[in-house]
Amino acid sequence: MAARSDKCTMFLEHMSQYILKHLPKAEYSSLLNDFVESEFFLIDGDSLLITCICEKLLKPGQNLHFFYLVELYLMDLINKGGQFAIVFFQDAEYTYFSAPELLPLRTALILHLQKNTHINVCTQFTGCLSKEWKMFLDENYPYFLVIADEGLNHLQTHLFNFFIVQSWSVRVNVVLFSGQTADILRLYAYFMPSVYQNQCFFKKNEKVIQNAYRTLLRQLKNHRVFALEPLFKNLTSKHMMEEAYETVCLLQQVWPEGSDIRRVLCVTSCSLSLGMYHHFLENRKETTAKEETNNNKVTSNCLTLQDAEDLCKLHCLSVVFLLHIPLSQRARSRFITSHWIKDTQIFFRMKKWCEYFILCNTNVLEFWNLNLTHLSDLSDEPLLKNITFYYENENVKGLHLNLGSAIMKDYEHLWNTVSKLVKKFKVGNPFPLRTTTLQFLKKNPSSIKDSSKEKIPNLGFIPMSCQMVDKFSGDILKDLPFLKSDDPIVTSLVKQKEFDELVHWHSHRLLSDDYDRTKSSFEGKTKDPWVQKDLQKYHRFQRLYGNSLDPVSSKLIVTQDIKWKKNFKEVKSKKTHETKAEIIARENKKRLCTKEEQKEEQKWNALSSSIEEEMTQNLSSGLKNLEDFLKSCKSNSVKVRVEMVALTACLKAWKEHCQHEGKATEDLNIAVQMMKRIHSLMNKYSELLQDVDRHLIGRCLKYLGFDELARSLYTDQDVVDDKKNKKRYSVGIGPARFQLQHMGHYLIREERKDPDPRVQGFIPDTWQRELLDVVDNYESAVIVAPTSSGKTYASYYCMEKVLKESDEGVVVYVAPTKALVNQVAATVQNRYTKNLPDGEVLCGVFTREYRHDALNCQVLVTVPACFEILLLAPHRQQWVKRIRYVIFDEVHCLGGEIGAEIWEHLLVMIRCPFLALSATISNPEHLTEWLQSIKHYWRQEDKIMEKRMASKRSAGSHASLSKDYVQIKQSYKVRLVLYGERYNDLEKYICSIKENDICFDHFHPCAALTIDHKLCPENFIHFKDKLIITKMDARKYEESLKAELKSWVKNGNIEQAKMVLKSLSPNSAYSSGNMLMKFPLLIEKLREMEKLPALIFMFNITHVEYFAGSVYRFLKVKQKEKQSPKAHKEVHDKICRLQKLEKSIEKQKTLEEKSQKKPRILDQNFILEAEYNCLLKSLNKSLEIPQDCTYTDQKVMDAELLKTVFDRVKFERKGAELRCLARRGIGYHHSSMTAKEKQLVEILFRKGFIRVVTATGTLALGINMPCKSVVFAQNSVYLDALNYRQMSGRAGRRGQDLLGDVYFFDIPLPKVEKLVKSKVPELRGQFPLKITLILRLMLLASKADDLEDGQAKALSVLKHSLLSFKQPRAVEMLKLYFLFSLQFLVKEGYLDREGNPTGFAGLVSHLHYHEPSNLVFVNFLVKGLFHNLCQPTNKGSERFSQDVMEKLVLVLANLFGRKYIPAKYYEKNFYQSKVFLDDLPEDFLAALDEYNTKVKKDFASFLLIVSKLADMTQEYELPLSKIKFTGKECEDSQLVSHLMSCKEGRVAISPFACLSGNFDSALLQPEIAKSSILRMFGITYGQAPILWPKRYDSQGRIIPLNAYALDFYKHGSLVGITQDNGIHTGEAYNLLKDFGLVIKSISVSLRELCENEDDNVVLAFEQLSETYFEKLKKV
Repeated sequence: MAARSDKCTMFLEHMSQYILKHLPKAEYSSLLNDFVESEFFLIDGDSLLITCICEKLLKPGQNLHFFYLVELYLMDLINKGGQFAIVFFQDAEYTYFSAPELLPLRTALILHLQKNTHINVCTQFTGCLSKEWKMFLDENYPYFLVIADEGLNHLQTHLFNFFIVQSWSVRVNVVLFSGQTADILRLYAYFMPSVYQNQCFFKKNEKVIQNAYRTLLRQLKNHRVFALEPLFKNLTSKHMMEEAYETVCLLQQVWPEGSDIRRVLCVTSCSLSLGMYHHFLENRKETTAKEETNNNKVTSNCLTLQDAEDLCKLHCLSVVFLLHIPLSQRARSRFITSHWIKDTQIFFRMKKWCEYFILCNTNVLEFWNLNLTHLSDLSDEPLLKNITFYYENENVKGLHLNLGSAIMKDYEHLWNTVSKLVKKFKVGNPFPLRTTTLQFLKKNPSSIKDSSKEKIPNLGFIPMSCQMVDKFSGDILKDLPFLKSDDPIVTSLVKQKEFDELVHWHSHRLLSDDYDRTKSSFEGKTKDPWVQKDLQKYHRFQRLYGNSLDPVSSKLIVTQDIKWKKNFKEVKSKKTHETKAEIIARENKKRLCTKEEQKEEQKWNALSSSIEEEMTQNLSSGLKNLEDFLKSCKSNSVKVRVEMVALTACLKAWKEHCQHEGKATEDLNIAVQMMKRIHSLMNKYSELLQDVDRHLIGRCLKYLGFDELARSLYTDQDVVDDKKNKKRYSVGIGPARFQLQHMGHYLIREERKDPDPRVQGFIPDTWQRELLDVVDNYESAVIVAPTSSGKTYASYYCMEKVLKESDEGVVVYVAPTKALVNQVAATVQNRYTKNLPDGEVLCGVFTREYRHDALNCQVLVTVPACFEILLLAPHRQQWVKRIRYVIFDEVHCLGGEIGAEIWEHLLVMIRCPFLALSATISNPEHLTEWLQSIKHYWRQEDKIMEKRMASKRSAGSHASLSKDYVQIKQSYKVRLVLYGERYNDLEKYICSIKENDICFDHFHPCAALTIDHKLCPENFIHFKDKLIITKMDARKYEESLKAELKSWVKNGNIEQAKMVLKSLSPNSAYSSGNMLMKFPLLIEKLREMEKLPALIFMFNITHVEYFAGSVYRFLKVKQKEKQSPKAHKEVHDKICRLQKLEKSIEKQKTLEEKSQKKPRILDQNFILEAEYNCLLKSLNKSLEIPQDCTYTDQKVMDAELLKTVFDRVKFERKGAELRCLARRGIGYHHSSMTAKEKQLVEILFRKGFIRVVTATGTLALGINMPCKSVVFAQNSVYLDALNYRQMSGRAGRRGQDLLGDVYFFDIPLPKVEKLVKSKVPELRGQFPLKITLILRLMLLASKADDLEDGQAKALSVLKHSLLSFKQPRAVEMLKLYFLFSLQFLVKEGYLDREGNPTGFAGLVSHLHYHEPSNLVFVNFLVKGLFHNLCQPTNKGSERFSQDVMEKLVLVLANLFGRKYIPAKYYEKNFYQSKVFLDDLPEDFLAALDEYNTKVKKDFASFLLIVSKLADMTQEYELPLSKIKFTGKECEDSQLVSHLMSCKEGRVAISPFACLSGNFDSALLQPEIAKSSILRMFGITYGQAPILWPKRYDSQGRIIPLNAYALDFYKHGSLVGITQDNGIHTGEAYNLLKDFGLVIKSISVSLRELCENEDDNVVLAFEQLSETYFEKLKKV
């Protein structure tokens, strides 16, 4: 047994280390990633319990506060769209036997969640290794499990480890409770995916795991025995359950009318525990040596029975208090800090066990009137201490306070019931409450927590005289406290003395902005030939890149005098009298058409015989050639002839096919082609058909078995030659079913046939014309249409319109990613050319990495952050006024995880019209309404501007009037344009592995769910005798089917509906094992099925690269197997021979020069060269990749073009690898690649050279890479409804594929179903304000070129957040936060009281990406800490030691680019790499603490002020169950008033947190949980500009910072960072690059601010920037 136990212990340790090894790979990401309803996931109930129990501000025994924490967490999940179940395993209960105080709490929590909430709570499973649990997982397939990585004791931790390992084994991912953070929309946590290695670990150790689990359970069960035996002696757990059962049954007899759970638990637990304690004392008496003892006394360490009775009385009174006193009064309760004496421990433990046994028996009371509402508030230990303290310390000293009649009556009732339930001895009377003199609480000099010390001084607001304050928050100022002008806080605002070294710094100087600092490519006139050459090379490549995106010839734009029309439709509809010239033109056009028709007839006559012959031999090949001719043909009469020829050929082929024996091999493709021809003839050329043509069509329909349709077309019955064999030719199903089932993607889409004069080359749909009208009328629009539907065309029409209008107007195209910026810029440069004045260009680009021609172009393509920089830059406003239109592509990023608030700022700041494009918004009406409200604001502002300009005109000022005036000529209407149809249909397939082969099972057939019920397609009213079923008809049928199925469910036919849905589900089971190892086979299969080109989406950069490489290796092995064994040697021999020939030729050339061209030597030279060329040709042929060993199509690109593309990545990090893969037709694409690397893959894929690309979500956002197939090959938290729509939308190339194929490979079926039916997310607002943003707005308002315009823009940002739209309380909250921010900025010296920027405001705002690190950095600078640190090696030297540089990096790494590691990983040791970042140096740490303390006080004071505006009704109810703890305050009880008299210091803190003795001063504690602040605030310390030096998880463990930046600076290697720090190479490189950019930005800023060239800090940062980038270049 001992050996088995040791083996178990060793394995448990091995398992812990295995999990620990995977921790650094945990990704900190958003869990509920943009699902309207998230994927189903699980929460481990015990992990939830211990996470909330470990909450810092929760005091032991305070049940209601604990339940509040649980409900707040769960409510937050539900509000964020979470769909989950909570699981409590029966085996997990054993881990609490050593801590019995948690047993009743756990049981009450389970009951409360089951009875008082709608949450699914699972308690039926014994453990995570049970068969039932495995079945549950198979049926529900949760995506992840939320669990703790550390228990309350090591045994519970092991149990959690089993749960983690078992979850991984069944492909359920793991999310840690530790380190979770949340904002308004998202929850972030450490995500540990289940990988194949995890499944192998479990499979390999399955038996050991089972044995170790059983051994662990035995140990836990022994704990129960050890815990119960000292208390209950020979009474086992089973016996105790029976005792509890009897007590509960007895109570039912005493209270037949029923009761509530608080009363029931109080009387039953007291009676049972007194009975058991009596039994315990009797046993103790017997086991004590035979010495005389008093009947009721025990010699040591325990209470007498009388003492126990007194404790129970006090407990009963505390429960009565709970029944009568509302939370508002309880929250004022004084807090007793004294602890219970040791002698009470045994009785308290026994009582907790009794409570547990009683709660386990509540099912007995199922048919009794038991109210379980208040399970969350069964006991309150702090309140019990409060009451006990009064009776022990105050009552005995003569303070006699009455209980109040109601409380006294209820207390007596409870105690009398206890007396009736205790049968073994007589229980004393209810009064007096204390009959013994023993003090249950330890003596303590300060037993009562002093509330006066806990009070936060209410600082009040500093008065400001600023227009921005008055305009935005003037309406609430009257309700707020303000400091007087002589207040010390106000008088101390006089400019503080700066650190001596800063006297020569011009801190107030306006810094150059990000635009000035961004690397400029080719701007400015230069005669440098190298620059000119680079510029030509750049433009040449842009044209090549643009042509690959949009292969159209460039259009020369000529400026015209365009007047923006108010309504294009009206202009278009006006008819004018035809002039003579127009009549002549019309006649000429008619003659040309006739001539063209004759030419096409001649062409068809020449081709027809060969095409007819080919159709006879190979129908599909012949039809392809015939359709190629139809595409180029313009004459309708010729098209009819051609279609009739095709129809005749199809009929002939069908008859021949059906006459063959064995109809099992029936090929319906011929029938489909026949119906396709009929559709085309009847829909497009019906009026041109002759009787003979109609007769033929009728015959075809008869042969197919569609008699009714044939009759509706032609009445002649004699059409089938062989009537006896009529059934032989029939397709065997009705025409409607046939068309839906086999012709889904060929069904005719309803398209307009009338051309639009505004558009050349194609006929726009109605919705596209509406977009053109929007631009013509100078309106704004929100455009929601599927990917590849043509919505981008409106953008180019808009650009063209502005380009034609003038040389000054600007269109700004905002794209979410740099890749998309590059793509759009190249397209624009390829599409348009324009002769512009000197210095002006057509298209410019501005991203964080580079810019060119950004402010001297007419079309600027940029990313949101860079456009925001321009809009907020005070001295760029003249350029901003030139903007005529802004196009927002992928505007759904407004609801994204990163940078969403920037999209908001842009939409509210622009005065001009806009187009907002997206394929995926589920609430576009709400978005449009919000945008319309913004336009209404700008209408008012423009009216004010117009009045101002009118007054200027009357005063005689005409300067730049016309340019300004264009801003107010726009329409203020915002249209919503919706279009839901894709051009191509999507076919979906589930991939599985059967018999070592890839199989595809169709998922959800296109266009129809053809089930035999009353909505059979043949009976559907819209299909009755309908020859041509259109796409729209099919949609109506789909809607009817859905309605029918819905009615089945409503009418109780659920099983019938389930059968229908089951019949539609794919048959394939979810394949187990490592499917991704078969990935190359999948690609091969797609090639065989002609489904390439394909995009394969994964969500892990390492996997993206690895699986592209795996396909490459597969092809190499395939090629090697095909080659002869000697092939490699032959190639080697040829290379050697070539090298020898090269030397011989060189030698001959030397001889030739010496011998003056003698004939013999010349002949020899010719022979050698001929041999060399022949051998070279042979070598190239040997090295040539066989066509079936590559996916590339060599014909699509010439060698010179390929060389141009390859040469661009010659010096890139991944260049060689990408070129190697590309030659096999393979590529990969992810965010860590450089722009040139990504462009190589994009261009070659679009050209068709690369036909297989593995990619992350970088291709989801608008990148133009259409393909035939999309494969989802990795499940991920990022594979959500939004990304699914964006990614699957790439499948199906418009104009090439009628169908797009979507394959789910290694994605579980429940996830597939979820993705297919999920709605895209609604756009919801983020918290829109940050302190640095407010500083930037104040800079704009006070320093803008046009102050009125600057103020209007700043106010628009403040007033129009999406979060506060139609939310008055949110508006109020933002106004208060704005005031807090101003107070902070004034106190820190960045603003004066008039709102003007002062001090280092410029530096703070320049580092706006990094709040609050920017504020802390400037604080350190002002305090002189960097000057103290940056001391050169020698006096007068300008260089600094390595030690100084490393300390500087340490400081910066603690401020910028902070990346955390899971707390548990802190236990691991490392040798090669510095993984955990050291703390700041002492002086910096002290300064940070001082800064944080000051901010905390200000923020806490702000919360106090805000709390006065709070509506407290919702603060007194539990968030999820909505159980209210309100009511009339108890006024007739002197004791209640005495105990609950702490009114001060509890204003801004939640009343539930007050129950644990917390005061407002708790708001000053580090990282206070949002659960402690009033819920109505809607804000947390996340909005305070605090930088915590350390982060702690819920269990108080340090969450360390990753030392990647410092580690890299010391060693200059990415390998160590990748191995130990757990960061992927690409991600690490990006992080290091960003860190380097911060250093560079600071360095440049400091140089601009300091006039002293020899300042040590400036020199040190310049040295650091230089050395850091040198190291970065090497990798």
